[in-house]
Amino acid sequence: MAQPLLPVGDANHEHMLRMLIATGSPGPTEDPGPRIERRPGSGQRRGRYRVGVIDATTHNADRCYFRQLLAGRDFAVGDPVASQMVNFSYLVGDRQTGECVVVDPAYGVADLVDAAAADGMRLTGALVTHYHPDHCGGSMMGMRIEGAAELLSLVSIPVHVQADEAEWILKVTDLTPEDLETHAPGDVVDVGAVPIELIHTPGHTPGSQCFLVDGRLVAGDTLFLDGCGRTDLPGGDPEALYYSLTQTLAAVPDDVVLYPGHQYSVESCARLGDTRERNVVFKPTTPQQWLRMFGPG
Repeated sequence: MAQPLLPVGDANHEHMLRMLIATGSPGPTEDPGPRIERRPGSGQRRGRYRVGVIDATTHNADRCYFRQLLAGRDFAVGDPVASQMVNFSYLVGDRQTGECVVVDPAYGVADLVDAAAADGMRLTGALVTHYHPDHCGGSMMGMRIEGAAELLSLVSIPVHVQADEAEWILKVTDLTPEDLETHAPGDVVDVGAVPIELIHTPGHTPGSQCFLVDGRLVAGDTLFLDGCGRTDLPGGDPEALYYSLTQTLAAVPDDVVLYPGHQYSVESCARLGDTRERNVVFKPTTPQQWLRMFGPG
């Protein structure tokens, strides 16, 4: 059967992602400057999947800076591709130190830098959920989407990715290996005194990751409020996505708020518990049921 994993509002979205063009051409790079503190993961494992290492219920609203920005509306205004793809980017940081990171920089990256600066924040890093150009920039359908490479021409910062995603990101973008800070599942990136846990959730892509910070889960295309990222694009694995959703993310409490990678629902965020109740991707209870519903046609 067809795979209804990605509830896109326009069929061109799927077509655009299918037309990824590998363009990476490693070259000289500037010194990326100081690195954000990285702490290796120390969480327990369920099989080959890592569960949480920081308290998901911790809230520090006075200190944690968090903004959700919709492409085509809040930045990259007037860009028809950004408006069609309805991507979210995020700014996350420490209000006291003024440090912040940008999650999934794509489209108008200068706008993202300016948005942080307008709030009195400075970018000290970028976090990428996965390699698709609408999340990190690169080439698709012969068009160039601004992203992490263009961001590094404006600010000297590291780009944090899962190790399993690095080669894919290098193929799609103009980033070099020296630009990337590669991570293992469960690593924690401290932005000032605000910890962000990097949760490896393969399935949509081999190195997809979610970010757990201050009672929020920034999920990229691993999980939407309705549906989840498709698995029939290069690097997709439906069985791996089943385990990411039902085992890895099972360690994240219901009260955590889900922030997705796209505005595919009326709401822009929701309690994870509510998402688990209403989202069809949580209906299968076995890998076999999942593959019958969402596996290759």
